[in-house]
Amino acid sequence: MFFSLSKIIWLFMQPLSVLLVLCAFCVVALYCGWKALAIVSMLIACFIIILCGFTTLGSVLLNPLEERFQRPQELPENIDGIIVLGGYMSGEVNAARGGTELNSAGDRIVETMRFSKHFRDAKIVVTGGEGTYFSRSIPDAESTRALFKAFQVDDSNVVYEAQSRNTIENAQMTYDLVKPEKGQNWLLITSAYHMPRSVGVFRKAGFDVIAWPVDYKTVPDTQFRFYFQNANEAFSRSSTAFHEWLGLVIYWWNGKIDRLFPQP
Repeated sequence: MFFSLSKIIWLFMQPLSVLLVLCAFCVVALYCGWKALAIVSMLIACFIIILCGFTTLGSVLLNPLEERFQRPQELPENIDGIIVLGGYMSGEVNAARGGTELNSAGDRIVETMRFSKHFRDAKIVVTGGEGTYFSRSIPDAESTRALFKAFQVDDSNVVYEAQSRNTIENAQMTYDLVKPEKGQNWLLITSAYHMPRSVGVFRKAGFDVIAWPVDYKTVPDTQFRFYFQNANEAFSRSSTAFHEWLGLVIYWWNGKIDRLFPQP
């Protein structure tokens, strides 16, 4: 139920959906002769477009998320396990065309493969099922199995968890699979902006992890300014930031995490 509601809520609250509603309201207002309301709704829509597509708002909102958990300068000599969260595969494309197409979060699995060469005895958990709601996709865990085979990665220590659909299920199912013991060192690899919510959920599940963020989208000294280089990228970052902050609020409100903004 929570999974379905979260997908439906985001469908209506994402910036592009808000713009669509505003444009539809403008048309209705014009049809009904409400010129003032039509002008107001169009001005709000234009303001959102400028703010999300032609400024660094998205980066400004993403930056505190990415800065919350820093990579540790030194890792313990013994790493018992490495957990990588799904979301780095183009599941819908892989379902339609086959293959192992990576998306912009591909750093997650690349970094996992690098660590697998360094910590050869560590158990690796690839957790990620079919997280799409409106279309069919291939679970990241299944695609990763094929990716490892193609790159001749020894997966004798790999656990593929292909049932989880969101971060909550990632944490719960991973905990049930590996049953971590006190004193063990487990790395958690996911996108930097997603790390606060991920760590909060894993802690709630009783799983203490070492954060290892990847897939950075901002620089440390991000400032708010106009940005005309790439409107699509700016809008994408804004949408990602809204999604992540909204996710933190909903997770905290539903008791899925103990703090609104989890910290180290």
